[in-house]
Order: sequence, then structure tokens, then C-alpha cells
Amino acid sequence: MALNDPAAMDHLFATAKIIAIVGLSSDEERPSHGVAAYLQRQGYRIIPVNPYEREVLGERAYRDLQSVPERVDIVNIFRRPTAVLPHVEEAIAMGAPAVWMQLGVVNQRAVERALAAGLAVVQDRCIAVEHNRWRARREMSRQVTA
Repeated sequence: MALNDPAAMDHLFATAKIIAIVGLSSDEERPSHGVAAYLQRQGYRIIPVNPYEREVLGERAYRDLQSVPERVDIVNIFRRPTAVLPHVEEAIAMGAPAVWMQLGVVNQRAVERALAAGLAVVQDRCIAVEHNRWRARREMSRQVTA
């Protein structure tokens, strides 16, 4: 699997149901909060992962990925690049099929580790922006075929 593969992103958006968001904040001014709210409005269930939160956007928050009691489809990471690798290791250990590192989050070691483990990997892209583009492409193709 290639890094930032458009076909893999399309597949994730079409099949994912549950997205764990590492670093999700209850502060409405933080980008993580806005992205999570957008994803909820699009029908995805979000799982906040932040040891300093109890609940975000009506969902129980978990201390770390290891504490999440269910399978997730995407692990979305809102952390400093130097803090990403342990979360990628947790994503691998929990059997998540994909990790998504938000815009500005670049960590080559984490990318290499995730790819070696067979995960789909997106780096330095905003999941909300990419999802919106995917939705627009789908809508356009529906209009063309109608």
C-alpha cells in the first residue's frame, strides 16, 4: 500500500464506520474538535482518545487506544509529529486497518512502521478536507450517471 493513496482514501471513506481520534479536545476552538464534529455530521461514529478528557461531542473519551473496547476503522492522529509513533504502534496492536495523520503531522518512522504492518496510511492531510472532496466527487459522478 502506498502513502496517501487516493484509492485507499476513497475506500476508507466508503467503508469506515468508527474513527478513533487521538488528541481530540473538548475545546471547540481546537481543530480536532471541528474535524470530529464534521465527521459525526457525516455519519461516522467518533471515539475520543485523550487522557485529559472524559467526554467529547457526546462520546466517552478513552485514555489511550489500548483502552478502546471495540474495533475502529481509522485511527486519526492530532498530535505533534514526535508523539505519533507510539500511537501508530497502538493502532497496529489493536488491529486498526488505517492510520491518518492530520495536516502538519509528518513522521517518516511512523509511516514506515505502519506501512510495514500493512496499514493504509495517510499523512499530512486533513481528513475533513479529503472527505469533503470525496463527497463532491461522488455527488458529481451520481449527477453524470443520472
